[in-house]
Amino acid sequence: MQVTLKVKRFDPETGAPPAFADYTIDVPDHATVLDSLLQVRDYVDGSLALRCSCRSAICGSCSMRINGRARLACKTKVIDMARDGEPVVVEPMGNMPVIKDLVVDMESFWAKVRQIKPWLQPVGPKPEREYLVSHEAMMDLSKVMNCILCGACVSDCTVLEVDKSFIAPAALAKAYRFVGDPRDGMQLERLREYSQYGGIWDCTRCNMCVEVCPKGVAPMDRIMQMRAMAIEAGLRNNTGARHTLAFTASVEETGRLNEALLVPRSLGFFNIPALLKEAPTALRFLRRGKLPIRQLFPPLERAIPGIRQVRRIFQKYEAHAKTEV
Repeated sequence: MQVTLKVKRFDPETGAPPAFADYTIDVPDHATVLDSLLQVRDYVDGSLALRCSCRSAICGSCSMRINGRARLACKTKVIDMARDGEPVVVEPMGNMPVIKDLVVDMESFWAKVRQIKPWLQPVGPKPEREYLVSHEAMMDLSKVMNCILCGACVSDCTVLEVDKSFIAPAALAKAYRFVGDPRDGMQLERLREYSQYGGIWDCTRCNMCVEVCPKGVAPMDRIMQMRAMAIEAGLRNNTGARHTLAFTASVEETGRLNEALLVPRSLGFFNIPALLKEAPTALRFLRRGKLPIRQLFPPLERAIPGIRQVRRIFQKYEAHAKTEV
C-alpha cells in the first residue's frame, strides 16, 4: 500500500522553526508506523531522527504522537491510521522539549520519577529469609507494574500543559506501586508528600492518560486510589481533600451540590486571601444567575424530596467500607 507520512521536523542547528515534511512510500499492509519511519530514514532521508529499540512494544522508546495522540510507533499499524488514504501525521511527544525531529528530552520525565522515591523503604526488623507478600496484594500491583515508562501519558497530560510542577501521571502511577506495597513502611509519609501542591490532587481527571497508555496501566485510576488512601489516613488538610469532602457533605446534606459553599469549604473559611482571590468569579456567577443566593445560607437550602434514599446510599457505602477494613 502507498502511504504518506507527514512528519514534523525540527533541527536546532539550522534555527528554523518546526515544519512538516511529507514522505510518500510503499509499505506492506502489515507495516507499522515505525517500519515506515525507518524506511524513510534508511532509503529516503537519512537525516530523520527518531528513537526505537525493541520493536515489540516493550521498551517504550518509540513513543510519539501519531494522528494527534501519543502512541507506540511499533505497535501502531499504518493501515489503521490511514484507512481512507489520508496522510499519517507524526509528531514528537508533547510536554517535553524537542531535541531533534521526533526525539525529545526526557530529563524532566525522569526527574519526576525520581521525585516520588521509586524504591521500597521497609521499616522494622529484617526477616530471616525474605519479605512475604500475599497474592492478593501483588495482584493489585500487577497492572501498575506493567508500566514501561514510555512517556505517552505525560505527553498528552492536559495538566502539564499549563502547570509544569505537576508530578505527572507516569510518576504518580509508579508512586502507587510503592504506596500499595505491603513491604513499604513509609506509606503515610509518601501520601503526605504526594498530597502537596503538584501531586495527586492536581489531576483534573481528563482521562487522557488512561486512553493513551499502551499497557493498560490507567494512571488516573491509581491517582484516585491514592486520593482515597490519603483521606482514609487522615490527610485532609489540603484543598483537594477538603474539596472532595465538601462535595460529599453537600450531596449527603441536601441531595444536590451547594456551589456557593463548595469554594469556602475547599479553601477554608478562614483562608481570607484565597477567598478574596475567588471573589470576582463569585460576583460574575451572581450577576449571571449561576449562584443561587439561598445557597449562601444553608438553613434556606431545602433538601430534595428523595434525600432519605440518598443518605441511605451513603450509609450503605460507609458500612461496606468498614467491612472491607
